Amino acid sequence: MTYQNILLEKEDHVALITLNRPQVRNALDPQTWAEIRAAVRECRLDSDVRVVIITGAGGKAFASGADIRSLQERKALAVLKSETQETLSDLENLDKPTIAAIDGFALGGGCELAMACDIRIATDRSKLGQPEVNLGVIPGVGGTQRLQRLVGIGKAKELIFTGDIIDAAEAERIGLVNKVVAPENLIPAARGMAAKIVEKGPVAVGLAKVAINVGANTDINTGLLFEKLALALTFFTGDRLEGTTAFLEKRKPGFKGE
Repeated sequence: MTYQNILLEKEDHVALITLNRPQVRNALDPQTWAEIRAAVRECRLDSDVRVVIITGAGGKAFASGADIRSLQERKALAVLKSETQETLSDLENLDKPTIAAIDGFALGGGCELAMACDIRIATDRSKLGQPEVNLGVIPGVGGTQRLQRLVGIGKAKELIFTGDIIDAAEAERIGLVNKVVAPENLIPAARGMAAKIVEKGPVAVGLAKVAINVGANTDINTGLLFEKLALALTFFTGDRLEGTTAFLEKRKPGFKGE
């Protein structure tokens, strides 16, 4: 697919997806959503990619949410046919770790995009929130579901009911973001974390992600059963032999994802 609204770069087993509409603060229109979904699929199929970073161009916004004019014109049937939820489900269920590198506004769909990632790193000038009720609508790309799982149901209700926009320090305090850095350190911090993950066994990391996601959405006994089965699967891999051999030989492992 030829991308118009995003950039996709791959280097050192890391894919960097950049929302590239800075003139509209990286607003998420249908074309951008479609390109995000296509890029996620491309990363899933590329065995050389082990970690995905998502960020926004321009320094003012990660993604400022939906185009308000399009919201005004949209019909109910179009909302039901929208595939934005499926796009973020694809991202959330990608069997590779994902990092949202947030600089500036991450509002509405932008915040929902960040929440679908595994890890969120934000700059100290970032603002996050789900302000949809100010427009007479509600979060519709997973905000009512993922926010409560990250910050707790009480805080999620507060943020969604009031439409409050919070700064990065508060977002870190409540667990919405993992880390806050200076703007100039954002991409280096994201790449540094990605590089650390790349060094680990990719099959193990992917299975650990799936096990965590399963456990977050089911009872503990089902989660534990899945964890045991996922662990057993790693014992069929060459990476397990390489990792244990490297440890005993006191050398750095060379994982191949096999």
